[in-house]
Amino acid sequence: MKKLLIVFFTLIISVLTFGQKYPAPMKAAMTEIWDPEVRFVTPGEQPGMPPSDAIILFDGTDIGREWADSKGELSKWKIEEEAMVCVPGAGEIRTKRKFNDFQLHIEWKAPSPARGENQDRGNSGVFLQGLYEVQVLDNYDNRTYRNGQAGSLYKQYPPLVNACRKPGEWQTYDIIYTAPRFAADSTVYFTPPRVTVIHNGVLIQNNVSLRGPTLYEGIPEYSITRHGAESLMLQDHDHPVAYRNIWIREL
Repeated sequence: MKKLLIVFFTLIISVLTFGQKYPAPMKAAMTEIWDPEVRFVTPGEQPGMPPSDAIILFDGTDIGREWADSKGELSKWKIEEEAMVCVPGAGEIRTKRKFNDFQLHIEWKAPSPARGENQDRGNSGVFLQGLYEVQVLDNYDNRTYRNGQAGSLYKQYPPLVNACRKPGEWQTYDIIYTAPRFAADSTVYFTPPRVTVIHNGVLIQNNVSLRGPTLYEGIPEYSITRHGAESLMLQDHDHPVAYRNIWIREL
């Protein structure tokens, strides 16, 4: 009887599986993607130098080529020793070009000798899309509120560490920015802006998600409005902060 049952079930399995094709064993070539070939970019000769696909926003020679004041006119910021220096009272400076996602390299220097304390010392800011501030501040031996110090996403995220150099020494920000996307509701993000910041070679913001535009007072979430590509903006905060070697790669 047992033999008959075994034969019976064997026949049923044979009928059910008749004609079925089993996938061939995987081979390495099946998971290899060859085309299109990855685009080649020539890296800078030294760390911090622009790669071949970068847009040079300031090379030490001409502010007016890529930058203008808030009215679209020639800025009153000045050039000293191939650096662009904020003239207190001249107002913010904005790129003529507008950007969405990007990689930004920018170098800055707080005045020396240092004067003032807390927020009143080497204060400026790099505003991504003119709305989201990466704080520039002399925080070498100068304490302030942690979500307002150098490298903070102002009033939202303090830096992971304080990587500031002494006043009068050049510092670098390398910033990776993903612009927000909006759905039907223009007062909320479908996907929020995200920011990574490397300060003097040290990771200080790790792909953080912003709550809304930068505000000195108020709740960022309540000030969200739909926007597209916007300018990069450097803040005039009444301190002669200097900038140089500014370049950007659109992503």
